[in-house]
Amino acid sequence: MNAPSELVEAVRTARHIVVMTGAGISAESGVPTFRDAQTGLWAQYDPEELATPGAFRRNPSLVWDWYSWRRELVSQAEPNPGHFALAELAARVPRLTLITQNVDGLHQRAGSQDVIELHGNILRVKCSADGRIIASWPATNETPPPCPECGAPLRPDVVWFGEALPMLALNRAAKAAEQGDLFLSIGTSALVHPAASLAYVALQRKAVVAEINLDPTPLTAVATIAWHGRAGELLPQLLRDAFPGDAFPE
Repeated sequence: MNAPSELVEAVRTARHIVVMTGAGISAESGVPTFRDAQTGLWAQYDPEELATPGAFRRNPSLVWDWYSWRRELVSQAEPNPGHFALAELAARVPRLTLITQNVDGLHQRAGSQDVIELHGNILRVKCSADGRIIASWPATNETPPPCPECGAPLRPDVVWFGEALPMLALNRAAKAAEQGDLFLSIGTSALVHPAASLAYVALQRKAVVAEINLDPTPLTAVATIAWHGRAGELLPQLLRDAFPGDAFPE
């Protein structure tokens, strides 16, 4: 199925493409969604009861172990053709800003640069006291391990329920949404704010807003273009249609 002609033309003429991705693009790589990850020993827990600052204060070892398990699931996943297509697209247009709600780092592994991570990255660890990123720490039997700088417990570098999104990332994303002339909403439910509001900012600025998603969302009715299907199939097709004659990895 060829890409919509209006979308193909928008890609060819855009000076600044802004891309927002959500869980849908990573689900195609086998990364379970937030709730789908609750299997086996973890099925008895509500994920919203584990992904909070209060849960970490009450039982830091439980939360650390849960994220260690989820981190292992993520590390086994590989970028899919949708991830690679976005990296290829960035190399062919004047400017592309990639914003993601995902915490799996698959965009970076596919070759995308300077990804704006609105919800953090599950593969990173930070100090729970001052937020500094910690790359390594001495071997220990403590769970979670202590920060090698101050001794406070380490925690995953993700945004928990009840926490604000990182201000620098949110400001960069909002600025991009205001400046772009094509906004691609890919694999996101368009329900989680403030991330979901970025597409509407782009609409207000008269940008072309295209939704690429498996199922309709609240954005579908107002988007300039809605193209439904798997991102791993549609994004490579969009590249082939927008840049005929170029060779792309299969």
